[in-house]
Amino acid sequence: MSNILIINGHQPYPFSEGRLNATLVKKARDILERKGHQTRIVTMSEQINVEQELENHQWADIVILQTPVNWMGVTWMFKKYMDEVYTAGMGGALCNGDGRTAEAPKENYGQGGTLKGKKYMMSLTFNAPEEAFNNENDFFEGKSVDDLLFPMHMNFKFFGIEPLATFSAFDVMKNANVENDFERFESHIDRYI
Repeated sequence: MSNILIINGHQPYPFSEGRLNATLVKKARDILERKGHQTRIVTMSEQINVEQELENHQWADIVILQTPVNWMGVTWMFKKYMDEVYTAGMGGALCNGDGRTAEAPKENYGQGGTLKGKKYMMSLTFNAPEEAFNNENDFFEGKSVDDLLFPMHMNFKFFGIEPLATFSAFDVMKNANVENDFERFESHIDRYI
């Protein structure tokens, strides 16, 4: 069985307490532990210990990032987490710098990851409706969820971690269908982990 780190990237806002993301984290933990996996959960609203987070990433076979998408990206609190934890990991815990050497400064950029063989999954909540994606005539101009979150995919790739399919819950504030989202989420976890 696998070791799975679940990161709750939610940041509280006056209009969003984070109940959906917290529920998805709990559901993931319950499903995975029932299947025999070991889990650890880190939440952005808690005090972050950088050394513990580096150890969590080394321990994990799979990292699940559960986060709302705010202003077309991850929350400020998770960006702060990345700045602190991921930068500290560049000394070998997550990667050996950017992969280049003084002898070959133009080669192997992004190839220094020390977490090869591990996987990650993003589970995202959007206020945007699903129809806004993958449609050239709508807001995202034909781009997918994964296109929008391309920088996050590159961050994980920088450490050598390979992607699992992304899960998305759409229109969670204005036209929520939470029970359907929960069913799809459970099926997604069962299928990919």
